Amino acid sequence: MGESAVYTADVLLIGAGIIGAACAYRLGERGLKVRILEAASAPAMGSTGKSAAGVRVQFSEPTNILLSWESIQEYRQMPEAAYRPIGYLFLVPESEWPQHHKAVELQRSLGVPVEELCLEDAQHIVEFNPKGLAGATYGPADGVVDPHGITMEYLRRSRTLGVELHLEAELLRAFQQGGVWRVETRRATFEAPYILNAAGAWAGEVGKRARLEIPVQPARRLVFATAPTGWKHNYPLTIDLASGFWFRSEGERVIFGKSNLAEVGFSTGMDWAWLEPTLEAGLDRFPWLAKTALDRKASWWGYYEVTPDHNPILGRMPGVEGWVNACGFSGHGVQQAAAVGRLMAEEIAEGRAATLNIDPLRYERFSSRARIAERNIV
Repeated sequence: MGESAVYTADVLLIGAGIIGAACAYRLGERGLKVRILEAASAPAMGSTGKSAAGVRVQFSEPTNILLSWESIQEYRQMPEAAYRPIGYLFLVPESEWPQHHKAVELQRSLGVPVEELCLEDAQHIVEFNPKGLAGATYGPADGVVDPHGITMEYLRRSRTLGVELHLEAELLRAFQQGGVWRVETRRATFEAPYILNAAGAWAGEVGKRARLEIPVQPARRLVFATAPTGWKHNYPLTIDLASGFWFRSEGERVIFGKSNLAEVGFSTGMDWAWLEPTLEAGLDRFPWLAKTALDRKASWWGYYEVTPDHNPILGRMPGVEGWVNACGFSGHGVQQAAAVGRLMAEEIAEGRAATLNIDPLRYERFSSRARIAERNIV
């Protein structure tokens, strides 16, 4: 690319993670000329590549349930997704059981398979200290996928439709001129009537560079890994809602974590000081973890992209022509990407998402009292 090169498109898609890749594919299907601008030197280098790879339908709000359920249906048909329904097991404290039970009723009413278990039955799946718990729920269709594999497959399909991927193309500045968005990068300038912001943890910063306020912030999350345990296991992704501690099997290892809700910003590297409070919560509920050994080299970190209500921002930016957001997934981007790709293609090509009502997730909720309160956040 030369210094004065100007590349045009119908849509400039910012970010080549799983959300951006899914959106690019579905937009390309509709015959739109799409260019993906990715700041990194390869796709899926941000949150997608660092994900713990879980997919689940056990949410408390209808939109989140359906986004994940429809995505899981698509991943089931995609060999590259390597979908494995290992299940999600929620251990629910007494104080949260009434609301959690209501969420299960909602999930079932939407056609999602979720089971309520007594503590004795749950113990047959994972051994735990039942103190303070009322019961458990299990999602047999919940599980894990290969986020990198999904992203690369969407990009492969996109290329056959004429979508072009520009790597090392960080958005430095974006502005509108004559109804067209103009994006400046170090290597070239790009123009299109639409920008789709799928920049993940960097979505808020991308907004600032276009003089827009998009309430998305990065939040570091840590995944600790044990050494091979020495015993066979196939633990589902298990979450203790009393503490926020989670774990699951990863081959012969166990991976685990607990969100540090006080941490916001682009912190980097492993925070080994957070291991102690994480293990303290884990050992209290799962004493058998004391028999494992930590493998520091197998542990890793990445970013959540969090919003004030921990729900994504989907759809057109109010009062700004041609700007669409698909960001702020707060750790749920992998499990909702397939459905989001279809919806954003509708939003841009047809003027409004139609197959699912995304109004509860639109930007406008931040200026009203009509915010959804998703309870099942980890």
